[in-house]
Amino acid sequence: MEFCVLPSGAKTLRNVTIPACLMGQNGDLMTTDLTIKDGLITSTDAGQPAETVIEMNGAMALPCFVDMHTHLDKGHIWPRASNPDGSFMGALATVRDDHVNWTVTDVEARMDFALRCAYAHGTKAMRTHIDSADDLAASSFGVVAKLQKKWEGKIALQASCLVAIDRVFRTKDIFPEVAKLVAETGNVLGAVTYPVPDLQERLNDFFYFAQKYDLDVDFHVDETNDPTSDTLRTIAETVLALGFKNKVTVGHCCSISVMPDDVAAGIIALVAKAGLHVVSLPMCNMYLQDREAGRTPRWRGVTMAHELKAAGVNVSFASDNTRDPFYAYGDLDMIEVMREATRICHLDHGLTDWPMSFVTNPAHACGFETPSLNPGTPADLILCSARIWTEFFARPQSDRIVLRNGDPIDRTLPSYTELDMIVSKP
Repeated sequence: MEFCVLPSGAKTLRNVTIPACLMGQNGDLMTTDLTIKDGLITSTDAGQPAETVIEMNGAMALPCFVDMHTHLDKGHIWPRASNPDGSFMGALATVRDDHVNWTVTDVEARMDFALRCAYAHGTKAMRTHIDSADDLAASSFGVVAKLQKKWEGKIALQASCLVAIDRVFRTKDIFPEVAKLVAETGNVLGAVTYPVPDLQERLNDFFYFAQKYDLDVDFHVDETNDPTSDTLRTIAETVLALGFKNKVTVGHCCSISVMPDDVAAGIIALVAKAGLHVVSLPMCNMYLQDREAGRTPRWRGVTMAHELKAAGVNVSFASDNTRDPFYAYGDLDMIEVMREATRICHLDHGLTDWPMSFVTNPAHACGFETPSLNPGTPADLILCSARIWTEFFARPQSDRIVLRNGDPIDRTLPSYTELDMIVSKP
């Protein structure tokens, strides 16, 4: 039987290779059988009898992914809003200028296109950040609500508002209404932090609403190569001072990597003590950070993933932006993220439990149901012909099979031509 052909219904997948950490075991890779019936994994024991047995010849099986940091509302605007120089400031200005085009029809078409891509690649849960300035919050969160309903049972979708920290006030500007909207729609409170003179006051006002509405929070933090940008420290100190118990996610955290080692170690200790969840966005940050025209970049732009993990911090990796001014590429394919994160952050030649950072860890950070290979869980799987990691990371696994409730899905990706009228230049 060809690898790309797999029947629906009950079956045993004989001799599949799976990461031991995703089975709660020590070690790297292990080989076993997976028996599927009524949409569930019913057994992970080798040699179990079954009516339909498919020899997998060591093909790798993974649970479907959790992509915990995306920007679906920005996705695919590149054809009409490309970054003029590839810089962070160029991205920021270009997206702000494009906000005038973000009608409900525009945002819904691009977000749904992106979700179809993610689903075809094997993602089952996502968090997206939603630009919430320029009077966008109400309309974009309305689109989120519509797509949450449309994609229910396929992709669990969360949204986090995105507001600059210098616009976070308890009694003025846009934030009180944005926070109320987030609470009413059951989503996540978010902001972008960078050094401002009154950072502590702005964070106090931010957490006032998080506590008032009992919300989880998600920050964009220190997305710069400026070693004096240490808002991560202030967030951790504020969480500890308030005794804030809900989930706190911090994304990017780039500047810590260019700080003196002793300074970085002190901040990492605070992050661990405060119980923050860290998500690294390696593809986008390597694209943006340390970019100067005519100069070769000197660093990879990513946070200190190894040191944070060693300190006991829950570390995840995610896609971030897709074909927009912050990242010109990407397709919300978590196997691509996993492959590139492994190369950029050196996740190989060391600990063998890094696969959890693409499945288990982000699910825990966001409160999603954790994808699993254990008996009794939904048979939502990605099957790849690769048998060992070097095969897995050497190719994009374009022939992968995605099972949802035990049955293969149609993995045909939507054509970019669908977006031609949406993202053409005004």
